[in-house]
Amino acid sequence: QLSKSFIKLKPQSPQNNNQSNIAKKSYHSLKQLQREIEDESLGRINTLLSHDTFTKRHIGPSEEECIEQMLQAIGVESVEDLVRETVPQHIMFNPKQKEFADKKLGSPLSEKTALEYINLLANKNQIFQNYIGCGYHPTFVPPVIQRNLTENPGWYTSYTPYQAEISQGRLEALLKFQTMIAELTGLPFANASLLDEATSAAEAMYLCVNSHNGKRNDFFIANDVFPFITEVVKTRASLIGVNIIEGDINDHSYFENPQLSGVLIQNPSNTGKVSDHTQLVKKIKANGSLTVLAADILSLLLVKSAGEMGFDVCVGSAQRFGVPMMNGGPHAGFMAVKDELKRKIPGRVVGISRDNAGNPALRLTLQTREQHIKRERASSNICTAQALLANMSVFFALFYGREGLKKIASRVYSLACTFDNEIKKLGLVSVHKPSEIFDTVVIDCRKSNVDSKEMVEFFYKYRINFRDFYDGVHVGISFNDTNSATDLEILMDYMSEFVTGKKIKVKVDFENLYTPEVSMKRELYRKSEFLNQEIFNKFTSETKLMRFLYFLQKKDYSLLDGMIPLGSCTMKLNAAVELMPITWNHFANIHPFSPSFQKEGYSVLIKEFVDHLKAITQFESVSLQPNSGANGEFAGVMAIRRYLESIGQGQRKIVLIPNSSHGTNPASASICGMKVVIVNSDKEGNIDIVDLKNKVEKHSDEIACIMVTYPSTHGVFEESIKEITSLVHKHGGQVYIDGANMNAQALLTAPGIIGGDICHLNLHKTFSIPHGGGGPGVGPICSRKHLEPFLPGHYEFDKHNQSFSVASAPYGSAGILPISYMYIKMMGKDLVESTKIAILSANYMAAILKEAYDILYTNKKGRCAHEFIIDLRPIKTATGITEEDVAKRLMDYGFHAPTMSFPVVGTLMVEPTESEDKGELDRFINAMLSIREEIREVEEGKADAKNNVLKNAPHTLEVITSDSWNRPYTREKAAFPDPGQKIKGKFWPSVGRVDNVYGDLNINCSCP
Repeated sequence: QLSKSFIKLKPQSPQNNNQSNIAKKSYHSLKQLQREIEDESLGRINTLLSHDTFTKRHIGPSEEECIEQMLQAIGVESVEDLVRETVPQHIMFNPKQKEFADKKLGSPLSEKTALEYINLLANKNQIFQNYIGCGYHPTFVPPVIQRNLTENPGWYTSYTPYQAEISQGRLEALLKFQTMIAELTGLPFANASLLDEATSAAEAMYLCVNSHNGKRNDFFIANDVFPFITEVVKTRASLIGVNIIEGDINDHSYFENPQLSGVLIQNPSNTGKVSDHTQLVKKIKANGSLTVLAADILSLLLVKSAGEMGFDVCVGSAQRFGVPMMNGGPHAGFMAVKDELKRKIPGRVVGISRDNAGNPALRLTLQTREQHIKRERASSNICTAQALLANMSVFFALFYGREGLKKIASRVYSLACTFDNEIKKLGLVSVHKPSEIFDTVVIDCRKSNVDSKEMVEFFYKYRINFRDFYDGVHVGISFNDTNSATDLEILMDYMSEFVTGKKIKVKVDFENLYTPEVSMKRELYRKSEFLNQEIFNKFTSETKLMRFLYFLQKKDYSLLDGMIPLGSCTMKLNAAVELMPITWNHFANIHPFSPSFQKEGYSVLIKEFVDHLKAITQFESVSLQPNSGANGEFAGVMAIRRYLESIGQGQRKIVLIPNSSHGTNPASASICGMKVVIVNSDKEGNIDIVDLKNKVEKHSDEIACIMVTYPSTHGVFEESIKEITSLVHKHGGQVYIDGANMNAQALLTAPGIIGGDICHLNLHKTFSIPHGGGGPGVGPICSRKHLEPFLPGHYEFDKHNQSFSVASAPYGSAGILPISYMYIKMMGKDLVESTKIAILSANYMAAILKEAYDILYTNKKGRCAHEFIIDLRPIKTATGITEEDVAKRLMDYGFHAPTMSFPVVGTLMVEPTESEDKGELDRFINAMLSIREEIREVEEGKADAKNNVLKNAPHTLEVITSDSWNRPYTREKAAFPDPGQKIKGKFWPSVGRVDNVYGDLNINCSCP
């Protein structure tokens, strides 16, 4: 049950007696916990004395009577019979595979035991005072934000706001995030977040190349940019034929290159230097190249903005605005652009439109579903990003207000300059002057006659981390918003001891205080106005902010309000017990570039988690670095391409993709430099084997891989899956399994069993990480052994060779891995029960709804997998009622709509998950049956074809309580179609149906 690697861990040399006692106590507790787990799992004690397992709390229909009723509706005797009729028997786990997986996953742990165990892991992480910087900084998370947003299911269990009418709260928050970024960067148009800082820079590189229509394929990166940013940009560029040039920005000959599409500069730089690049930008733009600035968000409060310097694009991370370091993520990356580039910006953008009553209403605009529309022609594969983290950051800004933020930035600057001044008194030499730094002092150890490695290791003794540049010369010290004058005094005491060998208390000169207005170079200091909007200057008390958070929360539909049956999204329970550890100090406040001995708890958790994923996927290798499903797709296809090149098969560039695939599949293949060939579906919705055979034979020497989702996006386990994978292998290709539908596979079958070579998983679907209103997500990739050398690496592990990293941090969004880890620990080998019940719930709903609607695809026995598609096209033809009308009417019944028009236009795809109880499933079924009767009224001419409850849905409280009512149906029918809503309460949409066309024609994406 417990990781052997944890049991074998030896305590670090104790820093003091107290630390030693803690270590001893932890090891004693571990043995006790191990015994308790073994006693319970092996049945050594009476069940009366054992703790309840988590399984029955996670699974909704857990009562025998409910399950019997569901089975009866389907027409099968048992859940096992249903599984046999749903999943092809030749791809099921065999006894040996099942035994291996069950042994790896173990028996389910109770919530109590799982918390005790993960707490032991957390305590193996060591919290040092971090001055490493390099894009990650300690920061204070205001408790009002942590409690009312980060840890609030009203915020973290909602989905990407595609259904705008019931998403106005987080849309408003994200609009404020966009406004904040636009104001700070001095550029007019920002998106609603990207995955992290490095991928934001890579997206900017794409933007530069695409803006020149592929006619310029060189891209320049200054040699003073964070290494992890450079590595990710190089990874992306290497696959699409873009030539990366690295050099000194002071050599202007680089910028006369007619093939130069863009230039990436960092400010403050890797070594902490702040510069005014205004004249340089003019020089670069004179050549027709675009300019990109990677900026520190806190520095933008004091330093001349990107827009003022003339940059076209600004990217960065919002981490230090109130989001813990979390061992690397998740954090909200950002991008802002000049107005001419707004239609090229990647990711999600919130815009102001209007509803059907003419009231202002927010919606996702522009590239809302770019991958589904453009597919392989999409300029980015970004599907979602970091909404929850973006909201944390913008509320951090609201909490402090403009003046509070400026004060934080000024304090950080003052501490850095004072430190720089004090170390000079000890004979240490810094690289840059106080007038040209912001928060970072870099010491030149060679000129200072000290050893860089000795300095870094000396400060470990006092539980302090500096940044080692690993060049034998430089050591960096970066200050942050948590630092105080006392911290600086203590730091100087230790620095004096290191230099002199004597313990002497240093008197720091705080009399001659460094202030940015006086000490910073005049041309660097920001004089332009920003964040003058009322919203950034009104929350003078916590009471106000708390109420504003609640006000926005009430506008959003989340799992607090009811089921979210989005097909291909798996909106299952995100249990509180799973989320608890991520805000614990020993997980949240770990720097991703801190030394490994400080992260032993993370190391054990990651090792165990990787072993779990190997058992579930039946693969041998795992990378946790991709920080979204789409990024996992990219990493997987990249691994295939690099592998093929390594065996002399580099000509294989064709990726076969079924026409039913998720839009990110062709987009990911495209940005890997591959050519997409579409494979048709047959009339049953399966991959057309004849068409596949024709295409593999035609392109036999060129096929790199096939990307196939299993079960298919049509919601069916295809019988021919092994024939498909064998056919591609026979012609020299690899098989990529899209793990979006892993919730129907887990421990019944696996990507490794059906013939896959590599897959990505969505931890924010199958493994319970919440969707956060549009992120975060984690998309690890699992593969066979031959692809392991080609999975993403990281600069932190290899500083001499190209790492092919795909995210800023070595383990991507490591800070939320404890969620999925806890889920698997508490489900154990009972994870298969989740899979079975997910299949049961979907088939139960389909069995009843097929009497009223056409169910588009099932297998030969009439079974679907974990989701099913309701075909509304015949209804549209007969009545003019569309899938959108039904989706909006469901809001009146108190539901979030299923996935609309994917994978088939004119349909709704329903995925109930295993977490919804039978009562909630029945409530949705009854709503859909009632809507069918409302449609019938239109069919029979009893209701007007254009003025009816469906066409006018959703109905807001404002409309229902209006003095005038001229609609040909009653207010009660409009607002309370389910009589139970009067008793149990009703979720009211805060706006009427949003006008999408108006929003796209009148783009307004920031707060007034």
